[in-house]
Amino acid sequence: MRWLFSLILSLGLFLQSPAHAGDDADVRETITAQLDAFLRDDFDHAFTYASPKIRRIFRDPDTFGMMVRQGYPMVWRPADFTFLSVEKTPWGMSQIVEIIDKSGKAHYLRYDMVPSNTGWKIDGVAILQGNPMAV
Repeated sequence: MRWLFSLILSLGLFLQSPAHAGDDADVRETITAQLDAFLRDDFDHAFTYASPKIRRIFRDPDTFGMMVRQGYPMVWRPADFTFLSVEKTPWGMSQIVEIIDKSGKAHYLRYDMVPSNTGWKIDGVAILQGNPMAV
């Protein structure tokens, strides 16, 4: 009987985890692709990574690009970036990213990600105060 319980528990964990095993990498790939598009000033391409909600708010790539340049200059022109913690949320995933700007200053941002038929989309970015990884 004990082996049956162990088998059921293992099967439950197996079925939960692998279904999302590639999500972390896919989320990171989406964010990286958008950051690369910003570096090329390709706001048309960067806009394709925005969720439907973000696309409705900004309506077109030019308006979206203006918002990024003015409100998120470290995202528009990162010198470097590192992916930190990621977690599942009720709506999708939340990825913390450390972005180093051209002056060498570290910025910490939370990317809220939602799934779509064409992969993960960025549903919002929040600038966090301080280092969320500091103890």
